[in-house]
Amino acid sequence: MIEPLEVETGVKGRLELVFENQAGQTILKVPRQEPPLKVVRAFPLPGGGALVHLHNLSGGVLGGDKLETKVRVEAGAVAQITSTGAARLYRSGPNGQASGQLNDFSIGEKALLEYLPDPLIPFAGARYRQQTNIELAAGAGLFWWETVAPGREARGEIFLYDRLEISLSLTSGGKSIALEQTRLEPAIRPLTSTARLSHYRYFSSFYICRGGLEKAAWTRLESCLTDLAGRLSVAGETLWGASCLVADGVVVRAVSRNGRAITTGLLEMWRLGKQELYGQAAIPPRKIN
Repeated sequence: MIEPLEVETGVKGRLELVFENQAGQTILKVPRQEPPLKVVRAFPLPGGGALVHLHNLSGGVLGGDKLETKVRVEAGAVAQITSTGAARLYRSGPNGQASGQLNDFSIGEKALLEYLPDPLIPFAGARYRQQTNIELAAGAGLFWWETVAPGREARGEIFLYDRLEISLSLTSGGKSIALEQTRLEPAIRPLTSTARLSHYRYFSSFYICRGGLEKAAWTRLESCLTDLAGRLSVAGETLWGASCLVADGVVVRAVSRNGRAITTGLLEMWRLGKQELYGQAAIPPRKIN
């Protein structure tokens, strides 16, 4: 049987952001933005950082869309990036192409990026592939999280998407410190299997990194995060865990039956990590529509 050809659909959007440190204040420059991706402006943060909201003018990622986001945080700059709402991954047509998102982040020497988006929500029939590459220079810092929802729960869409592929490559000082490859196909390999998510519905990853710190600092942070994970975990409802990377960071994982529990826990983990690594309070991003 001959497989039907995929039909070219969707749009190609690209967004490029550059954060520069000018006399202690981070300034945003936008070399390129092509619909549906857009930013409006940067908001100043205490201490000289800049907050930016990512907009998708389509209201979500449509079948066949190919989107690319490139962010460069230059030496000494402090950037906080969030979304204006959850990323809705819409259904792909029967013969239509999967949608895709390519993220390319580089953080310069002694710069800091806090990437704090709302969850991904894959709709029934969605086919989506996301690739993220993050490069940290010497002394660079990173707080990066991502949460995946099971679908539109209010409509009874639980794990009804066709395919979800998420990959991550994270390097520090030219050395690979994390590599992820996830491919979920619920109809073929049920996520309710005890070998996968079991009765949990949401899952999340949170990378906390800073170059140049001794191993003892990461062991101490891992211990603090593990203690917090124990307090946040609720048997049968939400599980948290933390583990050191091979160098320059810690990764926190969570699974939950409730998306709100993950959102609350991520904020607590971020507050602890920011205080331990920078001696500063974590400031949740102001949300706009």
